[in-house]
Amino acid sequence: MSPREGGKERPYVVEFVDWGTVDYAEALTRQRKLFDTLIDRKATPDPGQGAGWLIFCEHPPVYTLGRSGRAENLLVNEEVLREKGATLHRTERGGDITFHGPGQIVGYPIVDLERLSLGLREYIGALEQGVIETVAHFGIEAGRASGKTGVWIKDASGERKICAIGVKASRGVVMHGFALNVSTGLAWFEMINPCGFVGGAVTSIERETGVEIALEEVKSLLREHLCENLKIII
Repeated sequence: MSPREGGKERPYVVEFVDWGTVDYAEALTRQRKLFDTLIDRKATPDPGQGAGWLIFCEHPPVYTLGRSGRAENLLVNEEVLREKGATLHRTERGGDITFHGPGQIVGYPIVDLERLSLGLREYIGALEQGVIETVAHFGIEAGRASGKTGVWIKDASGERKICAIGVKASRGVVMHGFALNVSTGLAWFEMINPCGFVGGAVTSIERETGVEIALEEVKSLLREHLCENLKIII
């Protein structure tokens, strides 16, 4: 349960941090340190402590392959990636292969789900809903796709993914998170089967709207909607 104030539940506090542009390997090291800190806190719980961190960042071009990912979903070899200025990292999050790069908001909530009274599926649903509400501000009608994680757009043009989600959970604590395409170069996705889907289409806010969107504007909206759906304050 959340702490109570005046007999009413109030949200848990989560610290917000914007790392700016950071190398994926460095971001992973930072994540793991915060994840371990939160695990350690569970051994001696303190009601006054926050429930974790919400981190936003961008990465230089990088492909990440999740623990259940298949190498064949990378459609070129690593030498080609290096020539194009990208790298490949194998990581412990769920899901298959995806791309991170400039123009994309990568979110790493590192939070204690037990303190937030959320199950893993509820948590992923809250992330998805926060993104759905964010893109709606730009006139984009998005939703969920049966049997798939992330946020999708489906219309007469077909089905395409605008936000990927992949998390790691241990002892009620989660890390990794989501990647929302704002102005991401979509050609990068042509070198993979995104999230393991052969022929999977990927889109961005700018592709859907046809106008240039300020990353900071999207960050502000996204932060607001994630707080509402996760029932946290920052």
